[in-house]
Parts: sequence; structure tokens; C-alpha cells
Amino acid sequence: MDLDRLQRCYAIARDDLLTQRNAQGHWTGELSTSALSTATAVSALQLVVRHDPAQSERLLPLIEGGVRYLTEHQNPDGGWGDTDRSYSNIATTMLAVAALTIAGRREQLVEPLAFAENYIEAQGGIAGLRRRYGKDKTFAVPILTNYALAGLVEWREVSPLPFELACLPQKFYKLVKLPVVSYAIPALVAIGQARYFHRPPWNPLMRGLRAAAVKKSLAVLQRMQPASGGYLEAAPLTSFVVMSLASIGQATHPVAQSGVQFLVDSAREDGSWPIDSNLANWVTTLSINALADSGEDVHQLDCLPWVLANQYQETHPFTGADPGGWGWTDLSGSVPDADDTPGAMLAIAHFFHSPSADNETRRQIATAAKKGARWLLDLQNSDGGWPTFCAGWGTQPFDRSGSDLTAHAIRALHAWRSELGDLPVERGIERGFRYLQKQQRDDGSWLPLWFGNQDLPDDENPIYGTVKVLLAYRDLGKMSTRAAQRGGAWLAARQNEDGGFGGGPSVPTLCGGGGESSVEETALAIEALFAAENPAISPEIIPQAVGWLCQRVEEGSYVNGSPIGFYFSKLWYYEKLYPRVMTVASLGAALQANASVPPAPETVTTSSDH
Repeated sequence: MDLDRLQRCYAIARDDLLTQRNAQGHWTGELSTSALSTATAVSALQLVVRHDPAQSERLLPLIEGGVRYLTEHQNPDGGWGDTDRSYSNIATTMLAVAALTIAGRREQLVEPLAFAENYIEAQGGIAGLRRRYGKDKTFAVPILTNYALAGLVEWREVSPLPFELACLPQKFYKLVKLPVVSYAIPALVAIGQARYFHRPPWNPLMRGLRAAAVKKSLAVLQRMQPASGGYLEAAPLTSFVVMSLASIGQATHPVAQSGVQFLVDSAREDGSWPIDSNLANWVTTLSINALADSGEDVHQLDCLPWVLANQYQETHPFTGADPGGWGWTDLSGSVPDADDTPGAMLAIAHFFHSPSADNETRRQIATAAKKGARWLLDLQNSDGGWPTFCAGWGTQPFDRSGSDLTAHAIRALHAWRSELGDLPVERGIERGFRYLQKQQRDDGSWLPLWFGNQDLPDDENPIYGTVKVLLAYRDLGKMSTRAAQRGGAWLAARQNEDGGFGGGPSVPTLCGGGGESSVEETALAIEALFAAENPAISPEIIPQAVGWLCQRVEEGSYVNGSPIGFYFSKLWYYEKLYPRVMTVASLGAALQANASVPPAPETVTTSSDH
């Protein structure tokens, strides 16, 4: 490799990442706009106006902006995708059609809506929607509820949800086998009530039971609502709650009013809504880890107190999670989970080991890390893997164990092994590796839970999953094991003709100049392949991949993110910091592997003038 070129490109990417910090010294990032979020927000706000006309003056301009965004972002095939770089899908298209119908645009948009409905029929209609989600009702039922509220489907097509079960103590939720995932309790309550009021059950006993649970379950809904008003800081979940309550005469209920305020506050200037407010804690810890692993002294960054302050010190009202975990943002709608917690633990470990850290700072960091480790160990599933939010919820998407989460948890526990005293760390790590061995596919790869590739069958992203698992094998000195060797060989064989990894044939038109590869997946592959220790891997693979990435840095296109993230139930997003962070991590790994000194670390400043 041309080391001068490598150093130059690393410096460009590093300095760019540092300039992305906010005035407080940490990273906020920016999530992609979302047609799906926009559609659900339009439906919710329009139904509030319909049932509470006093809010018209405040909400109608937002509705108009959302309608304009949707009409301007319909794809050539008649459908809508989750982001402006996503392919059409039946779910988002049905929500867009429902929103434009509820907003009274049927006569104005005859041809676009007919085009969209032709797309929906071509995808199988309601049966096609149900096929998309299988047994999981978390997203299919809300979409059909939105469709029913638009008068586009009969209420009998909407499965009733047992909202009365939300009145049970949280510790019993996993025992009663709820038909939705753990994070969707607000939707269970609000949509369940809407279905009950619009089409009451014929059984008088069930009718009476649900009638008796209405008031108490609404109280649960209110107790779970964060200060921002946005459940999980997510526009779709909050919108489903608001539209359901508005449709049953509860537009002025405090939950609906707070939800509306969240939607008002989170609307963007172009008329759209993002999928979530931000991933500030996640992208900050990713950035810290990328810089530190590249040889920078991150103690010069002034964001350690902010990261430590984001650790939950009380039982979380949404999931009932014990104290000790971290969520994806510092905002009130965040929930502690098994990806953000390891990310934070790895980040604060870099501050702990910095030569600049004093003893008191190290003590505070170690205390936080021990709480995080205890939280992770308590969350581990019986299969040895780690779920996202709640242990023991079973096989529902995003409640089951995930290879990416498990590998991340293992790395975090290993990083703090010497400081965790009598915690059962060794047993937790051993069980985690047994889970990973069982999850390795026949071809040597692993699948992640929270990231995908829209160009691959079933939207899977084995490159992301395999890299994340290999990093755990790397950290624990297990790269010579058969599992790691198979994973590394599989990854190396995935290199595209252009030298990069991942992506798909349509990426250039969507993202602007990525070839058949994506920046995110190429950067991830580079980082893992440097640790592969596999003599069977061609020595040309890594230089070619690094060259591909350096070219993107030189031409400036490396900042063009791809839809790679899942935000619950196959809901796509991209994040503007992902390609930047991953580029820094991979080029930094290349410099470290070549025993090259990176550019002077004094560019890591503490100034808030970025």
C-alpha cells in the first residue's frame, strides 16, 4: 500500500469526523428522512385535526408539508421506500396511500394514488403485507390499522390486540407471550383500543374484560411515555399511538397531546420526519472507538462526562430494565439496549487507559463499567446470546438473541475483565461464544439483527454480521480457531470486482458513485481482514479494498451513506456519520497494521468551535 496516500486519506476522514461534533463536544449525527415516518405523522396529525379542530392552525401547515414531501418522493414504480435511497416496499407504500387518503387528497392525486395502488396489488395486497412480516404483528397490525382509519380496508382485517395484558406487571409480559415485540407495548395498547372501539368483540365476556381495561391501560400508556412525548423517540410508533387515540375520541388525552407535540417538534424543514430523533450516544461511542483504535488519545475529547451521564441509574419505565445500561441517545425516549451498552463500555475503556486520566476519573469510569457489565450479564438469554432490550422474550424479531449483539457484549466484557471482580464474566463470555458457534452458517458467515443490505435476499447483511463477530474473536485472541478462519475466508471471498465489498447493482444511482460496493461494508471488511490471520487469504485483497476506499475519500464520495440500518421490523435508515466513522476505523486499522504513525493527534481538540 501507498502509506503516504493512506495517511493523507486517514487525516482527511479523521478531521472531517472531528468537525461533525456539536457545540457540546459530542456527536449528534443525522438520520435520513423517512417517507414512512412522514406518512404516519401526516395520518396522525390529520386525525387529530379532524377530532380536535382547535389544533388546525398549528397542525395544518405540517400536514401540508408532509403531503408535499410524499408526493415529491414517490418512486418511478409507483411505490415508496423507507428513505430517499430505498427501494419501494409494500408497507411504506400502504402507509403513504393511507396518509394521502386521510389528508383528503384522493381527488387531487388521482393518478399517483392509482399508480401506488397498482404497486400494492402487484406486491400481493394485504396478503403480501402479511407475508412480509410473518407471525410478527408488531408492524403489520399498525399498518392495517392506518389503512382501516383511511377507510381502505374493513376493520375485520385488523387483528385484535390484547391491550388488557398491558395492565399486568411488566415482569409478566414475557410470560403471557404477547403478539408484539417488547418495545411495542404502546402500540399494543393504543391500536388494541382502536380495534376494540371500531369493531368490538362479539363475545360479551371479552367485550366486558376489555371495557374494564381501557382506563387502566391508558394509564400504563401515559406512564411509559417519555418527557419528549415520543415513544422511543420514534415518529412511527408515536404516530400510531396518536392516530389510534384520536380515532376513538381521545385526541385531547394527555398521551395524544404529548405525542402531537413530539411530532411538531421533530418535523423537518423539507416537510418530512426522520425515523428517530437521533442516535447521539451510539454515534458518539462509535466515533470514540474508531479514533482510539486508530491510535488517537481520545482523552483530549471533552465528551467523557456526557457519555457517563447517559448511563441509566434507575429502572427504566418503558421496558422495566434495571439500572446500568446505555441507550442510543441522551433524549428521554431512549431505552437501554445490548448494542449501545457495549459500545459505551468500550468507549469509556479508552478513557480509562489513557495516560492523561487521573485516578478519580478512572474510579468513576470503572464504577460505570461494572454497572454496565452487571446489566449485560443479567440480560444474557438462556441460549447464551444477547437480545436487544429484554431477556427471555423469545423468537419475535428484535427480541431474540443476535450474533452482532452477542459479539459486541463479549468484546465489552473482555475489555473490563480485570476490573469486574466477582462478576461471572468468564461464564458469560464462554456461553456467548458457544452461541456464536451455533449461529455460524454453513458457508462460514454470521447474520446480524440490526443491519441489512437491500440488494441481498431477505434484506440480510452477512458482511456486517461476520465482521462484528470476527472482531470479538480478534479481541480475545481466537482468530486461529476454525470458526474464525471460516468466517475470514468467507469474508475475503465476498470482494467485488471493483475492490470493495457489499452494496449492489443499484447503489450508484441511489448513492452517487459507489460502484457495486458500499463505503460502510468495505470499511467494515477492511477492519476485520487485517485481523484475519488466515494464510489462505490472498495478500492482494486488503490493498485493493483500501485503495477503493481511499479513492472514495479523495473524491469526497465516501460520505454518501447507504441504507444499511434497520430501525425495527425491516424499517430502513441511513446515518450520515456511519460512512465517516467506519472509514476512520478501517483506515486507522490499516495504519496500525503497517506500524505507521498517524498524523499528529493535536488535531483532536477540545474546542467547541467546530
